[in-house]
Amino acid sequence: MPSIERGAAHQTVITTFEVMPGLCQDLLELLSAAYREVISKQPGFLGAALHVNDAQTRIANYSQWRQREDFLAMLRSDEMRRRNRDISALCKSFEPVMYDVSETFD
Repeated sequence: MPSIERGAAHQTVITTFEVMPGLCQDLLELLSAAYREVISKQPGFLGAALHVNDAQTRIANYSQWRQREDFLAMLRSDEMRRRNRDISALCKSFEPVMYDVSETFD
């Protein structure tokens, strides 16, 4: 389960995917399968969530990793390179960005 805390030592990655209307569910299925079958089993994986906008034209993915190198190693694996080609084929664009938590509010 992702934990959002200021000053946390882990790496947060937020990825946004832009899709054509009608392809959102297909992309969501590919992403869910990747998390179930590969990503969640990688060293350093802490947790993730997938979010879909009302228009079903964007998916936001929030994931956390023990450290940046764990996330990068997962991306560089042969299996994820193959899956990312399939994911990319359904997207107008997608961009993973690494973040540090600056502030939280309750």
